[in-house]
Amino acid sequence: MADRKIIAENRKARFDYFIEDTYECGVELQGTEVKSVKNGSISFPDAFAEIINGEVWVKNVHISEYAFSSIFNHNPDRPKKLLLHKEEIKKLTRKVDEKGYTLVPLDFYLKNGRVKATLGVCKGKKQYDKRESIKNRDLNREMQRDFSKRLKG
Repeated sequence: MADRKIIAENRKARFDYFIEDTYECGVELQGTEVKSVKNGSISFPDAFAEIINGEVWVKNVHISEYAFSSIFNHNPDRPKKLLLHKEEIKKLTRKVDEKGYTLVPLDFYLKNGRVKATLGVCKGKKQYDKRESIKNRDLNREMQRDFSKRLKG
């Protein structure tokens, strides 16, 4: 992780799902898509991945059109192919076939000039689990405030 620059992160996924496992995968992009992603023009709040014919495709990822391009711009909402090894795809297929597991992109980042994604194998949280997460977050925030007050005097 020496040369890793995070472009966009899906914080909502970490709140809505328990993340069981993560995979680093490449993203197959067209030319103007790469430039838009490097500018940070990407959003994926309700994105998910599915396995079709032994290939992993991520859907609901919106990459805005590149402003300085000609008429040969990309379709902002097209499904993008994720690049993984066959063994990893087989593992993911077995996991997703289990009840309740889904594939969610957690973040997009640059690694050595290439666009990569972290794909999470996730299980949905129930409402009471989300309340527990909110409670823990608030408790941590209170502890941080108390700690900083004690440091300041």
